Order: sequence, then structure tokens, then C-alpha cells
Amino acid sequence: MAPRVIILGSGTPAPDMGRWGSSFLVGIGGEWMMFDCGFAATYKLYKAGFKATQVDHLFFTHHHSDHDADYPAFLLTRFDMSIGKENELRVYGPTLTEQLTERLLGEGVGAFWHDIVARTNHPLSLGAYVERGGKLPRRPPKIHARDIGPGTVATGKHWEITAARVEHVQPYLDSLAYRIDSDEGSIVFSGDTRPCASLTNLAKDADLLVMECIRLSSEQKGQATETSETGSYGAGETARDAGVKRMVLVHQRPEMDEPVRHAQALHEVKSVYDGPVIWGDELLEVPWE
Repeated sequence: MAPRVIILGSGTPAPDMGRWGSSFLVGIGGEWMMFDCGFAATYKLYKAGFKATQVDHLFFTHHHSDHDADYPAFLLTRFDMSIGKENELRVYGPTLTEQLTERLLGEGVGAFWHDIVARTNHPLSLGAYVERGGKLPRRPPKIHARDIGPGTVATGKHWEITAARVEHVQPYLDSLAYRIDSDEGSIVFSGDTRPCASLTNLAKDADLLVMECIRLSSEQKGQATETSETGSYGAGETARDAGVKRMVLVHQRPEMDEPVRHAQALHEVKSVYDGPVIWGDELLEVPWE
């Protein structure tokens, strides 16, 4: 069975009715993982028909708010809906991942530790926990967060994930792209980056590249975005140079959904890359064939 890739968030920090923030759900061999957890990702996860308790691995590309602002909601929902039998959550990301996790749910110091204390002690929450099938005593969640860098960062029963450093807003934040390899196929998530050799090398011959395409390349000229993000031509060139089999475009500004810009962006991407190109929309399950 081919991997399942579901777009939860395909936007930017700018709120919009059609897209907002970045987040992706991936299923391989019955295991589920998320990449980034931007605005409203938890709500959109449920809207797509999934539960937070199904996700056992979370990977951050970087720590801009449109990629991690929903992290507390995801952690708290996963804990609140648990029955104590789920796998312990494993979280991976560049520098700040461990710090952010500790500041959210660290025992005695986390911004939301009070919520954990109340839900593991008060009869109201304990009753709800038992009603769902939990067995007392109710324990606080165990979250295994780890700062990572380039190289192999995680393995599962049917998959292996490799990270590569990409070029976005250094030195202020580190940024990673990820590649999933499995018997069922290979997937690369670019995260936010300008076109760079490290991403092209990571994506070499991948079955699917989930690629930033924030705006038309002509709109980047002479702007800071030209040296920190990927536009239409850059997305096509990266897919072409890496030899990927198909590509889905994500992280579009709201203006990119205007019919003229939408058509022009696709035209520019396809002018340099001749493989299938999918316009990423939220709650879309990316077709594998």
C-alpha cells in the first residue's frame, strides 16, 4: 500500500479562509506521523478524520510560529483524549525543540503544567478518563523531545527519516528538510527554504516532493524573500534537478489562490519541470499515482 500524505496546513502566518500555517500527516505501514504543527493543525487533523492519539511522531522543520504555534494544542489534546495505553509521543526538530517542549509541559515549570495537575487529580477529569476506558491512577504524559541535526534522525517498523539543513532565516533559526524512505515509497518535505544544494541532494529521485512555493518568482526579485524562500521557478528547478517523480506545491501566500496567479504559478513551475504537479490545498490527500 502506498504511503498516505494529507495536507493539514498549506499556508503562511497570514490567516486566510483557505489556508493557514503548515502541517502534514503521513501514514506508512499503519504508523502515523506529523510534519510541523502550525496554526489550527490539531483542529484540521480531526476535520480530516484522525485523532491526536493516532500520531506517535512529530517532526518540526523549524520554529517559526506558522510551523509550531499549534504544538501546545496538539500536546494537550493528545493527553486529554488518551486512555493511558497510547504510545509515548516522540518529537524531533532543530534547536529549540527540547526547550519549547519543556516550557510548555515541563513538570512544575511548563506554561500548561497546571492543566496536567488538574486533569490528573480532580474527580471531574478522572471520571472522564475512566469513562473513555482509562485505568486510574492517571499519569502525566511522557514526551520524548529531541533537538536534531542532519543525518538519520528516526526509524520505524517500515520507514527511515533523514534530515538535511536547508537555508531559510539563519542565523536566527535552524531549518531542516526531511526525507522518508520506505518500501512503499519516498517523500521529501522541503520546509521553508530557498533553493539549495542540500535540498536537491536530499530529494534525489524521490517519489514525492512536498515543496514550498510561496509566490511568483517575479515577485521575489530584489526582496529578502528571494534569499530565504522558494518561488515558482525555484520550485520547478528543484524538482527537475532532483529528478523527483511528482511534486505538490504548498506554503502559498493567500494571493496565490487568485485564478491568474494560480495559473501563472503552475505555468512557471511546469515550464522547467515536466513531472506531475499538484496544487496543495488543505485537507487534500495527495494522490500517489
